[in-house]
Amino acid sequence: MESNHRTENEPLAEADDFDEMPETAETVETNLIILTERVDQLAEWCERLARETQSLRERIATLQVERDALRGKNEQLRARIDAMVVRLKGLGQSL
Repeated sequence: MESNHRTENEPLAEADDFDEMPETAETVETNLIILTERVDQLAEWCERLARETQSLRERIATLQVERDALRGKNEQLRARIDAMVVRLKGLGQSL
């Protein structure tokens, strides 16, 4: 019984196998058209993904600036609250 399993280094087809498969000009042309369409589609996807990546990078930069501004405000408010707490403690001790 012949095994249908192939080894990792075994080629999918032998070079001589292709000689047995007659390809008409129409088949070749059809295959080229299909291949061209797939390449065009991949190129479009790459362009779309590149635009999306750029947009996401810009959004990240904007959000980082916003985050840094909010952190600064948070620190300022924390300092003001700490100062108020110190003043209130001082008032409580003077009573």
